Amino acid sequence: MKDKVMGRWSTYEPFFVQLGDKKVADIVITNHAKLRWSDRISSENNSLEEICAFLWEKLKNDNMVPYYRNEEDVYLIDDDLVVVAEFSHLEHETDLVGNPLHKMIIVTFLGKMSETMELRDLKSYYSWLRHSRRMTLIKNSRKRR
Repeated sequence: MKDKVMGRWSTYEPFFVQLGDKKVADIVITNHAKLRWSDRISSENNSLEEICAFLWEKLKNDNMVPYYRNEEDVYLIDDDLVVVAEFSHLEHETDLVGNPLHKMIIVTFLGKMSETMELRDLKSYYSWLRHSRRMTLIKNSRKRR
């Protein structure tokens, strides 16, 4: 959903927001992300338009930063909300200089650090998840034998 709030007169440059080295001109929210938003973030503001408007405001106000310095797939909004996003090039869309514009695909909302303490260190959280799933699989395979 492109930013519909921005209105510009007599300009030919498409609207985008700089996020690191990416120029975000469009936001796409997956169905999984929408479900996670309603489960973990807000049950009342769960329409796609409201979620996109929230994300655009955070992008425009520079309240969205990478969670880790080197990786560009996990982002932190307002130092609390953890979001997983992917980027792809928008076809036939460039800025005035000719640099490609990007589409931000929101994969999932992991939650708020203020509510889920495990999100403070994602690497250990993911390793714990992998370990617990592996142990569940091992236990289930033992039952089948």
